[in-house]
Amino acid sequence: MLGTKRLARKGSILGVVVTGALLLTSCIEGPITGATNVPMGIDVTRVGYQQSEFFLGNYADAYTSDAPLTSDGRWDGVSVDAATSQVRFKTRLVVARPADPAKFNGTVIVEWLNVTAGSDLPNGWTAAHTEFVRSGAMWVGVSAQLTGVNQAKSFSPARYGSLDHPGDSYSYDIFTKAAKAIRTDRKVTGGLKPRRLIATGQSQSASRLVTYINAIQPISNAFNGFLVHSRGVTGSALSQSPLTAIAAPSPSLIRDDLDVPVFVVQAEDDVIRSNLAIRQADTTRFRQWELAGTAHADAYMSNVGFSDLGDGTGATRMFNLMRNPNPPPTGCSLPMNAGGLSWTLRAAFNHLDAWMRTGTPPPVGPLLQVESTTPTVLERDGVGNAVGGVRSPQVDTPVATVDGLNSGPGFCRLFGSTTPLTTAELSTRYGTSENFVNAWSTSLDELVTGGFLLQVDADELLVAAQTANILPVVTD
Repeated sequence: MLGTKRLARKGSILGVVVTGALLLTSCIEGPITGATNVPMGIDVTRVGYQQSEFFLGNYADAYTSDAPLTSDGRWDGVSVDAATSQVRFKTRLVVARPADPAKFNGTVIVEWLNVTAGSDLPNGWTAAHTEFVRSGAMWVGVSAQLTGVNQAKSFSPARYGSLDHPGDSYSYDIFTKAAKAIRTDRKVTGGLKPRRLIATGQSQSASRLVTYINAIQPISNAFNGFLVHSRGVTGSALSQSPLTAIAAPSPSLIRDDLDVPVFVVQAEDDVIRSNLAIRQADTTRFRQWELAGTAHADAYMSNVGFSDLGDGTGATRMFNLMRNPNPPPTGCSLPMNAGGLSWTLRAAFNHLDAWMRTGTPPPVGPLLQVESTTPTVLERDGVGNAVGGVRSPQVDTPVATVDGLNSGPGFCRLFGSTTPLTTAELSTRYGTSENFVNAWSTSLDELVTGGFLLQVDADELLVAAQTANILPVVTD
């Protein structure tokens, strides 16, 4: 460990740290040849992108707090823990960027890779990559946590054996160092100059981001905006074993005094599990959408999104899964949710990018309607779909019940469920396939007008409905 006397570095660009006479800067290796073990799904070259991987080496800080962490998120006592900081690390960055530099829009999506399943998963990329690609954004996945680095080393000692992670107490500063390398090292960005960095993370990574937003962003100023997807009730620990544990309070709201926008997107079952404890009022710098008919990890994120090239086939496959679901995952009671989360999430990323550019916030999203609390039970319509919240054609013009509820072992509770309506139910509701398509189209138009769906996605969802022929043609 190096000397602990440090210089303040708020607003730092290079992440340069001075300890005595030693100057420490980020070291970038790569691009690393061969295939990454981060499951990107699609071959990005088929959508006009290039993929590469880099190793990032530097020294990381851990953090402490001179005051208890409070539920309002204003964790202003946080500072570098001089006694345990300046520990060496080496991690990796996975980059997907436009092959044509002229198509880069200046925005970089920096994803905190999710390690819940024991390895680095790019859940944000899987769920919303079609919007990243068509908008010309760059995406960078960061192995910020120990579990992801260790699994990579086990997966390929020859490729990843030199990686070194000091523990998750250092993950926040590792994420900051990654952001600063993206801003300043043109090797990482293929010569492209980033103008805006959006930090994002889903589920477990969203909880890490809550702590990052409350504790680290005011110190680092590393990001221009945040999209927090499917967060839990608390943030993650600021510091943890083997260092002194500093747990986040329950609930952990997101601080309301940041000078950059924060967008929280919650699936239906996230709202149920949180028991409304993290609902926050919208402000000029904060938005929270609750999505009716969605699940924490739906069929798109678990399957369809890995092959969606943005050509409309993903929308068709998801529509067909509402009519003919795959069998339930092993041990689960019901087939996975096949609702509209991906399309609403794409709109959210689009709004956040515009919010950073123009200062205009996204539309306010209606709240899901609640029948009772402790535990939360949502109001449901005659089909069983949730009432209120940010809508989708999947719930407003239903061909199935799509919700966030399921049961069984393991991750079953996160998958939500799909229960197709019978032909008789569809016939009673719509009469003909033509009537259904007209109703579906009206729903699409209303959502586009309201700002909860992008026109390009409405177009592909309309084709999916038109080609489905949900009711047989009646002939005399």
